[in-house]
Amino acid sequence: MNKPLLKLEQINIYYGSHHVIKNIDLELSEGEIACLLGASGCGKTSLLRSIAGFEKTNQGKVQVRGNIVNDKTTYIPPEQRHIGMVFQDFALFPHLNINNNIAFGLQGFDKKSKNQRVQELLEMIGLVDIGEKFPHQLSGGQQQRVALARALAPKPDLLLMDEPFSSLDVELREQLASDVRRIIKNEGITAILVTHDQNEAFAMADKVGLLHEGKIIQWDSPYNLYHQPATQYVANFIGQSVIIPGQIIDNNTIHTDLGTIHGKVPCGCQSSCHVDVLIRPDDLIHDDKSIHQLEIIDKVFRGAEFLYTLKLNNDLSVLCIAPSHHNHELNSNLGISLDMSHIVVFNCSKHR
Repeated sequence: MNKPLLKLEQINIYYGSHHVIKNIDLELSEGEIACLLGASGCGKTSLLRSIAGFEKTNQGKVQVRGNIVNDKTTYIPPEQRHIGMVFQDFALFPHLNINNNIAFGLQGFDKKSKNQRVQELLEMIGLVDIGEKFPHQLSGGQQQRVALARALAPKPDLLLMDEPFSSLDVELREQLASDVRRIIKNEGITAILVTHDQNEAFAMADKVGLLHEGKIIQWDSPYNLYHQPATQYVANFIGQSVIIPGQIIDNNTIHTDLGTIHGKVPCGCQSSCHVDVLIRPDDLIHDDKSIHQLEIIDKVFRGAEFLYTLKLNNDLSVLCIAPSHHNHELNSNLGISLDMSHIVVFNCSKHR
C-alpha cells in the first residue's frame, strides 16, 4: 500500500490557554484535492498554517512524503518543505510583471527552462498574452490564476490555498474553483483548500473535512457529507435542511407529518422508536396531482428555480425546490411528493 503524501497524527495547537486544534488525524493521498471547511474561528486556517510550517504544533506529527517536518523534536521551516502556498490576498509582487512573478520560485532553473515553464503555466491558466503586464492591470480572477501559477511553478509536493476566492465576486468563485481544480489535476499536484464556502469546497475537493471547535467532525466525499451527514451539525452546515420528528414503523418505514417514508432506515432502533428525520429541499418533489398539499409561506426566485418554504404544521416548515416556470403565489397550496433515496435520522429514542 502506498504511503499517504500528507499524514497528520494527533495534531494539537494552543494559543495561550486556548485549545485551537484538538487531536486531529488526517491522511491525503498523492493527487487528491482536499478541503478544510468550517465557520470562522473553527481552526481551519491554523491547521493549514501548521502544515505549511508557519505555525509550530504543540503536540503531534506532520509528515510529507513520509518525512517528518514537525513533531516534538523536529521542525522544518516552510521554505524547506517543498510546499506551495496561495494566499487570500494573492500576494503578487506589484513591481514585477506576470512572467517574473510566476518565475520567482524557479530558483536553479536555467533561463530557457524557466521561460518554458512560465509559458506552459500561462497556457494552462488560459492567460497566454499577459506575461508583460503587471498585477494592477489584471482583474481579481486573473490575479488569482497568476498566484496559482506561481505556486505551481516549482512543482511542489503539496499546494495549500487559504481562502483563495474570498475577495472575488460570488458569481465568479464557483467557476474559478472548478477551473483551479482542473489546473491542479492536470499538474498532478496534491492540494488542500481552506474555505467557509461549501460551494467552493464541492466544486474543488475530492475529500472535505468539516471542522467545528478545533475538531474534524466528518472527513468524507462532498457527496457523503450532503447525503450521509454524521451529525446534525454536519447536516445543518452542509446545504439547507429541516429536521422533523418521525416514528419508526419497521426497518424500511418511518411515519412523519410529511407522510410515510420508505427506504432503508440507517438507525439500529426497533419499531416505535422516535427519531429526527433530515429533510432536504431536493427530497420534496413538486407534484400538482399529489394529495399532499402544503401552504406556501415564503418563496425565493433563483432564476432556474424557486425555493418554496411550505408550512407543515404550527411549529415546522419544510423547503421545496421547483422549476421556476411553476410560479405559485404566496399562501396558495403546493402539491408535493417524497423522493428520499437517502434516509438520514438522528437522536433515536424510545420515548420523547
